[in-house]
Order: sequence, then C-alpha cells, then structure tokens
Amino acid sequence: MRLHRRSFLMSGSLAGLGATALSGGSHLKAGNFSTDTGPKPKLAISSYSYWHFKKVKFPIETVIDRAAGLGVQGVDILHRQMESETPQYLRKLKRHAFVNGVDLMALSIHQDFVDPDQDKRQQAIDHTVHCARLAYDMGIPCIRLNSGRWGTIGSFDELMENQGEEPPLEGYTEDHAFEWCIDSIQECLPAAEKYGVILALENHWGLTRTPEGLLRVVNAIDSPWLGVLMDTGNFLEEPYTKLEKIAPKTVFVQAKTYFGGGEWYSLDLDYKRVAGILRDVGYKGYVAIEFEGKEDAETGVPKSVDLLRSAFEI
Repeated sequence: MRLHRRSFLMSGSLAGLGATALSGGSHLKAGNFSTDTGPKPKLAISSYSYWHFKKVKFPIETVIDRAAGLGVQGVDILHRQMESETPQYLRKLKRHAFVNGVDLMALSIHQDFVDPDQDKRQQAIDHTVHCARLAYDMGIPCIRLNSGRWGTIGSFDELMENQGEEPPLEGYTEDHAFEWCIDSIQECLPAAEKYGVILALENHWGLTRTPEGLLRVVNAIDSPWLGVLMDTGNFLEEPYTKLEKIAPKTVFVQAKTYFGGGEWYSLDLDYKRVAGILRDVGYKGYVAIEFEGKEDAETGVPKSVDLLRSAFEI
C-alpha cells in the first residue's frame, strides 16, 4: 500500500507501549517488569508540540509554563528548539522547571549513524556524548536517539509513500548500516553511564522503522544504559503488534496526537488500548505528548492532555 504524507489516515487501535521507569539496569530486560498495581505513568509534554520546526522557535520556558498550568508533570525538550547551549541558559531552564514543579525528563536529539564515512559517524558520536553532558547539566535522565538512515530518498513525502523504507547506498547492505549503528552507540555508552543518562533509541525512520530493526540494535548491545523510546505514531501499518514487540524494553514513550489533522499524516490511535499494554508490562515512566496536529497548540495540547489522562486514568 502506498501512502501520502499529508493524507495518510489509519484507523484501529494501538497496543503495545511498554516502558520501564528511567532507572535501574535490570528493568530494561524483557520479561523483568513488575505488573503490580503501583504507581501509574506520568504525563509530560514535548516542547515540539508547540513548534513543529516553524521558522520562529517557541520558547522552552513557555512550554514549561504551559505544562505547569495544565498540571502536567514533565517536559521533553527538543534539542533543536533550545535557544542556546550556554551554561546560563541551561541553568535558567533548570531553575524555571523546578520553581514551576515540572520535571525536565528527556532531551530529544538528532544524529545519524548510517554513513560509510567513519569521520561522519564520529561526529554523530561526539554530538551524542555532548548532548549527554547537556542533559546531565539540566538534570535530565534520558536522551532520545535516532539510528539514522541511508538518505537515498531525499523527499520526506516520497519516504512516507514508501512507508519509511529506502534502498541502501550502492555497494553497501543493511548489515553494514546495523554494524555502524551498533558500534557507534556502544561508543556513546561510557558517557551515558558517566552522566547517568539513559539512551532511548526511537522507532523512527531508517533502521528502526520496524520492531525487528530496533530490537536488533538494542539486543546486540544489551546495556542497562540503552533502552527503547516508543513513539506511538511511527509504525504506519499494523502498529499494535509491532508496538507490543518493543514494549518490554521501552524506557520512554512519546504519544502523538493529531487534532486538526496531522502536519504530515494522521493516525487514529486507541490510547485506552495503549494504556492497557503499558499496564501489562508494568510501565510507570513518562508518556510525553507529541501534539502534531494543525490545530493551534493552545487548544490542541490541552485536548491531548485530556485524551491521555482519560485513557491512562491519571
């Protein structure tokens, strides 16, 4: 089936968001989760929800204000949305979150480990290590990772029409790409442990567009400092069984909502079913709203908060 980036609509229910809390190495192993009736997941908002890569950046401080006003417990900061990386700015964000009673609980960053050029892969490694230190300075315990992709399809519209799949560079195979990605993430692990920051690899385009690809990386490394970031909107077809597969190793959840229709595509997600799958694996961590609809965020985000609160009964 071919899909269009701006018109793709999926119905059905979404099952499979499981995630451990952002601590404890043994909690990252499949089958090693509590299923008691203890604390429920906590709700967060991604700063991206108010920006969508528009020309003018939406201030992180204002996202914190919005989260506090909505009674939401955490904010997931998109790295590219930050105004700067100066110590003064980092301290300002940290203080602003604290006095507003909001946790800074994730830093979502971008990198690309799928490149035959070792120097370029090293740049991605260095960037990841640098961001682990930024997260540490802000008291953030988790950073989002991407595997990267071949880049042989330049247009995102075309990539979506091809369901996120693209051919390898000439002369290379998927095995090469997985080797580069696995080796690169392993290079980042000492910094993750040093700074106490969990690396959360997202099911995204590229190597991690399937649960098998995502788990191939995570299982090969098998470290308490690497887990899965489950994005509810990034499996475009038959998402439920796919999300169930990655649930046991998930350490952080980003829950997409599409009020007003999606900026790129829309999915009809059953968040009560999502909540049930998280409950089944004993997930007690954060569920961060990624509002990606065309509706104004000032109304779309509160609707998203209500939706997730109802589904998770929190």
